[in-house]
Amino acid sequence: MPYPIVLSYMQAERLLTARKQGQQSVEVSPDLGISMVTAKLSNDGVEFPRGEQVSWQDIEKIKKATVNCFVVENGGIRAIQVFSEDTNRMCSLLPTKRTPSMLIAGFTMHRIVDIDPMQDTLKKIATIAPISGRVLDTATGLGYTAIEAAKTAEQVITIELDPGAQEIAQLNPWSRGLFNNPKIQQIMGDAFEVVPTFEDIVLIGLFMIRLFSVSRENSIQVFFISNYTGCLSVGGACFITSETWRASRVRRLQEER
Repeated sequence: MPYPIVLSYMQAERLLTARKQGQQSVEVSPDLGISMVTAKLSNDGVEFPRGEQVSWQDIEKIKKATVNCFVVENGGIRAIQVFSEDTNRMCSLLPTKRTPSMLIAGFTMHRIVDIDPMQDTLKKIATIAPISGRVLDTATGLGYTAIEAAKTAEQVITIELDPGAQEIAQLNPWSRGLFNNPKIQQIMGDAFEVVPTFEDIVLIGLFMIRLFSVSRENSIQVFFISNYTGCLSVGGACFITSETWRASRVRRLQEER
């Protein structure tokens, strides 16, 4: 099944510029910068190679919405945002000049000032590289950490609390590896409850990414460091980031065993 077209203000600006210049076609990305296709321009709007059409009115709407990405469907566009009744939070796909991030209750999942979300992810991964064996990612989000870790790890187990976040990831072109890589196992639930059910787990990497409550952050930090760093293999690492801690890391060394 073909992937839907997803656009942001970046693609909208390119299309509108081409129209202003009188072009009949233009190269534009249908997936937020991953690939390029040739789109036809007419008085009515834009037509993509598979026949999907977007009116100029909708293109103008996308251009003005600098904090939303849009999926093209049913002859129109829809903002990629979900209100999760489970967590009482709004999740949305936030465009950047390259890799999108996610807004959860007004907080960005990645650093986006002077850095691209994928670069942010790669810097975190580099902190505990080389990654091998089994990896636990306790906050899936858009799945960038899990996708990158799976490139070298034997298995990645990733846990997501919010169904809304997973729905956003399913529409994000940059998250496709989360759903088609057999090395990634997704679990929906609270890491507090899910992790204790694991039996005989030996981890190389243990990740905690972006939390939003100071009291919950502190309790989760203590919980994982006190209970699960002992599950790490020799040389394994626990990498924790959040709004208030910035980043902290615990590594199990050879002589500790």
